[in-house]
Amino acid sequence: MKRITLTQFLIERQRGKKLINADLRLLIETVARACKAISTRVNKGALADVLGAAGTDNVQGEAQKKLDVISNAILLEANEWGGNLAALASEEMELPHPIPTQYPRGEYLLLFDPLDGSSNIDVNISVGTIFSVLRSPQGPEATEERAFLQPGTSQVASGFAVYGPTTQLVLTVGDGTHGFTLDRETYTFVLTHPDIRIPADTQEFAINMSNMRRWEPPVRRYIDECLAGKDGPRGKDFNMRWVASMVADVYRILSRGGIFMYPRDSKNRDGRLRLMYEANPMAFVVEQAGGAATDGKQRILELAPQKLHQRVAVILGSKNEVERVTSYHAG
Repeated sequence: MKRITLTQFLIERQRGKKLINADLRLLIETVARACKAISTRVNKGALADVLGAAGTDNVQGEAQKKLDVISNAILLEANEWGGNLAALASEEMELPHPIPTQYPRGEYLLLFDPLDGSSNIDVNISVGTIFSVLRSPQGPEATEERAFLQPGTSQVASGFAVYGPTTQLVLTVGDGTHGFTLDRETYTFVLTHPDIRIPADTQEFAINMSNMRRWEPPVRRYIDECLAGKDGPRGKDFNMRWVASMVADVYRILSRGGIFMYPRDSKNRDGRLRLMYEANPMAFVVEQAGGAATDGKQRILELAPQKLHQRVAVILGSKNEVERVTSYHAG
């Protein structure tokens, strides 16, 4: 069986399907190369002295891990000189990062969460990187915050890497969702999961049960029905899964179905996850795999961003389950 590399896959999308241009192909390859470098740091762990706290806080006031800082620096350094970008934005930085003046400026904007799930690093649980690509407006405003405030439907590519037992890269450029595995002998991403499809129905849910006391009634109703199992209104038993790394939870859903929920509650009234760095790119990936993604009330990809670090509720995964939870909110 012929092995298709990420580069070959992207060239086919460029030359054959005319879905992407050369600049977008090179940008995705650069992000993938940065993910390989981050994967190496994650895999070395304590051997490279990269575990533990960095002693600094990010723009959200959250304590950073050493690998948060390292991963952010790797992505910035890899992407700022290639000529494909007008600016970058990171969950770890307050403001967009313009391309240095000595480098050519491109037609795209890159947003990323450099190390999702970093609270799990020290206990050796999977973490990852999430990214989103938008077209840049023309003119000097391309480097300003408002240039990034585009709905998720404007994304031209998105994806994420999972640094687990194997390093996986999941990608969409609008023609389905596809998974690649890092071959550590050749240091190449190889297409191993073409055209991923999420089952419409599921018997697994992922949610942080410790927040139950704060949930809104529609979320509590849905989870209560799942917990009631065969004896309840759903007539079937459910299993709960919760990794506390969005990349790992979403990868599991892509692999075998399920629903992931980080709803708004009495503590996080707008939601907990970031629209631009987590919700939008993951919603694009999930929808392209046949799933659905809402904030409980409307499609995530249609939300109009108001600020770069906006938070949002997230309910995504198997289509029929997401629609059920959304209908409970509507009712």
